[in-house]
Amino acid sequence: METGADIDRQGIERAYARWAPIYDVVFGAVFAPGRRAAIAAAEDFCGSGGGRILDVGVGTGISLPAYASANRLVGIDLSAPMLRRAQARVEEQGLKNIEALAVMDAEHLALPDESFDVVVAQFVITTVPHPEAALDEFFRVIRPGGEIILVNHICADAGPRYLFDKTIAPVARWLGWRTEFPFGRLTNWAARHGGVRVIERREMPPLNHFTLVRFERLADPIAAAAE
Repeated sequence: METGADIDRQGIERAYARWAPIYDVVFGAVFAPGRRAAIAAAEDFCGSGGGRILDVGVGTGISLPAYASANRLVGIDLSAPMLRRAQARVEEQGLKNIEALAVMDAEHLALPDESFDVVVAQFVITTVPHPEAALDEFFRVIRPGGEIILVNHICADAGPRYLFDKTIAPVARWLGWRTEFPFGRLTNWAARHGGVRVIERREMPPLNHFTLVRFERLADPIAAAAE
């Protein structure tokens, strides 16, 4: 099992304190297709009546206005400077469907079991020190039948993009994330866990650089394994 110890919590907090004032300007347009796809997937699952959604790594709250008002949202982030910007956005835009914004570690969610329909984590899983621990927590807080929706850069298995990801890895870690994160790490986690399965993998623009991945929390893992 990979530990993910190539980045640490304090380094992440420092990096995103630096990014907070300029995050939307630098990454807003680049990440927009992935954000839209993740929100659409969550809302398709919840249906027109809405559902309760946990947005992990909510950052400056740039995604929050895009959710339909029928959905109830809790946003968490490790970075207090980022969350201050999210809170200002909620107040400025009068977003009444935001239940709470809180500083919280994705690997240790201070939230009840099975309390959400969906967990959305956009550009998060490669920024936490121990991704599998975060995924375990995402699983814990969704109800049986619920979904975990990730959007993230997934490194290539070989070729020029693989070499590029490996080359820039040290710089990326200083900036607050890791580039060398293979899809197999997600499928291995799902296989070891046993209570979850991958139900979609979809490459996203720009240039298929990002990937949307959806997991389902199995309502009956034993029956699903027997299928």
